[in-house]
Amino acid sequence: METGLTYTSQTEVTAANTALALGSGDMEVFATPALIALMENAAMNAVKNELPHGSTTVGAMIQATHIKPSAKGESVWATATLTEAEGRKLTFKVTAKDTQGIIGEGTHIRYIVDRERFLGKL
Repeated sequence: METGLTYTSQTEVTAANTALALGSGDMEVFATPALIALMENAAMNAVKNELPHGSTTVGAMIQATHIKPSAKGESVWATATLTEAEGRKLTFKVTAKDTQGIIGEGTHIRYIVDRERFLGKL
């Protein structure tokens, strides 16, 4: 798989994705778990059109910082760029922004898996 593949996912901060609602804090600001999910979504979408039939990717590791809060009503974007592809292991640089600037960044690793075989392990 070619490095450089990129995708940007977007969301709006609502009552449903605040730290208070998700239980990761007690304030109505964009929750860190929601930020991580948005970053993972961008990485998943960056490579999905390049995968073999019947395959998907699963998240294995994310190391990220959440540097700044985002208020309800704010738009948030996460961009993932594939920086390394080593067999089934895919490494992404992830960055998140709101209208005020960068709010988070990090590294995310995903693995390519066969859907049926993966689900068969349940």
